[in-house]
Amino acid sequence: MFSFLGGIIVLLLGYFVYSKVIEKLMDVRGDRETPAYKLQDGVDYVPMPTWKVFLIQLLNIAGLGPIFGALQGALFGPVAFLWVAFGSVFAGGVHDFTSGVISIKHNGASLSEIQGIYLGKKIQAVMRIFTIVLLILVGVVFVTGPAKLLAALTPAKFNTAFWVAVVFVYYFLATILPIDVLIGNLYPIFGVCLVIMALGVGGGIIVEGYHIPEITLTNLHPSHIAVWPMMFITIACGAISGFHATQSPLMARCIKNEMYSRKIFYGAMIAEGLIALVWVAAGISFYNGVPQLGAVLTKSGPGGAVLEITKTLLGPVGGVLAMLGVIACPITSGDTAFRGARIMIADIIHYKQDKVKKRLLLALPMFAVGIALTFINFDIIWRYFAWANQTLAMVTLWAVSVYLVKYKKNHWFTTAPAVFMSAVCTSYIFQAKEGFGLPAVFSNSVGILVAIGLLGIFLAKAKSFSETIPSIDNSMKA
Repeated sequence: MFSFLGGIIVLLLGYFVYSKVIEKLMDVRGDRETPAYKLQDGVDYVPMPTWKVFLIQLLNIAGLGPIFGALQGALFGPVAFLWVAFGSVFAGGVHDFTSGVISIKHNGASLSEIQGIYLGKKIQAVMRIFTIVLLILVGVVFVTGPAKLLAALTPAKFNTAFWVAVVFVYYFLATILPIDVLIGNLYPIFGVCLVIMALGVGGGIIVEGYHIPEITLTNLHPSHIAVWPMMFITIACGAISGFHATQSPLMARCIKNEMYSRKIFYGAMIAEGLIALVWVAAGISFYNGVPQLGAVLTKSGPGGAVLEITKTLLGPVGGVLAMLGVIACPITSGDTAFRGARIMIADIIHYKQDKVKKRLLLALPMFAVGIALTFINFDIIWRYFAWANQTLAMVTLWAVSVYLVKYKKNHWFTTAPAVFMSAVCTSYIFQAKEGFGLPAVFSNSVGILVAIGLLGIFLAKAKSFSETIPSIDNSMKA
C-alpha cells in the first residue's frame, strides 16, 4: 500500500514542483500570441477552453495504453510502480511538455518538422515516413479491435465488417471536420469517464481492503521476461510514449495562452501516470498476486480483466465504464492518429487545410491505404509498435535537447532521459524475439554503448547548434 501511495505522491510532486522547473527552462510566457489566434482557420487552429483542451489531450495520449499496458506491466511485479511514477515525472512529462511548447513556438508544427529543424534533414526524412506509417497503423489497428467487440455485443446482422465501416466513417469525419465539432464535443465526455473509472477502481481497491504489495526489485514475471529493457517498453503510455508528441501539435493549435501549457501537456501526462498506477495496483491486488493476474490475462486478455475488475468494484456502472473504455478509448486514439497524419502530410508539403476540398485530397488516399491494411494480419507487424513508439520518444527528446543547447538552456533535463531511452530501445531490438533475438548480456551491452555513443556525438556537436540551426521567428523567440 505504501508503495502505491508513494507513487501517487511522486506524481503529484512532479506536477507541482518539477514541472515548474521545466516550465521555466522552456521560457513559457503569457504575452505571446499562440498559433490558435495567430493562424486561426476554424479547422485545426481553433481557440478552445483550457479544460476542454486538457481532456482532449488526456484522451488523445491515454486511450487504452495506461490500462492495458499497465496490466501487462504489472506482471513484472510492484517494481512497475517505480517506472510509472519516476518515468512519468522525469521522462514522459518532460517529453510531452517540451514537445508541446516547441510546437507552439513553431506555430503548431508537426513532430517530424520539429525533429527536422533540430536534428537535420536526413533524420527528418526518415522520421516523416516513420511517424506517418506509425500513425496510420495505430488508426487501423484501433478499428478492428473495437469493431469485433461491438459485433459480439450486437445482433448477428451487425457483424465485424459492418462495425469496421461505421468506425471508419467516424474516423473520416473526425479527420476532416473542424476539431471543435466532433473531437471537441465527444472527447471531454470520454475523458471524464476515463478519470471516473480510474478514481473508482483506485478507491475501490483501497476501501475494499485489497492487499497492494510493496516494491521489490525481484522480477515476478511468469514468463521470466527480463525487467530491463522489457518493462520499459511494455509500459509506454503511463510512463513515456512517443505517440504523445504526435498528438501535442493538435492541442498546440488550440491552446489560448502559452501559460496553460504546463497544465495541458505535463498535467495530462501526470493524470495518465496516475491512471496507470491505479491499474498496476489493481491488476496485482485484485487477483491476489502476479501468477493469478497472468493466468487471467492469458485466458481473457486485458479487456476481460478490465471488465471483471470494474464490474466487481463498481457494479453495473463499472461494467458500462469498462465497455466505454475498451471500445471508446481505442477509437479516440485512432481518429486523432489519422487526423495527426493528415496534418503532418499537410505540413510536409506546405498545403493549407482551410478548405474541405484540400482536406479531402489528403484524407481520401490515406483512408484508402488504411482500409486496405485492415485485410492484412497485423500480429507480427504490431509487435514492433511498442519499440517504434519508444524510439519515437527517444528521437523527440534528442531534438528537444538540441533546442535547449541552441538557446543556452540546461539540456540535461531532456538529455538524461534521451540517453536512458536510447539504451532501452537499442537493448530491446537486439534482445527481443521480434528483433535480433540475441543474448541479454550482449544486447544490453550494445544498448549502453549506443546510448553513450549518441551522448558523445551530441556533446561534440553542441557548440555548433547555435550557428547551424535557424532561429525561431522573432515573434516566437524564446
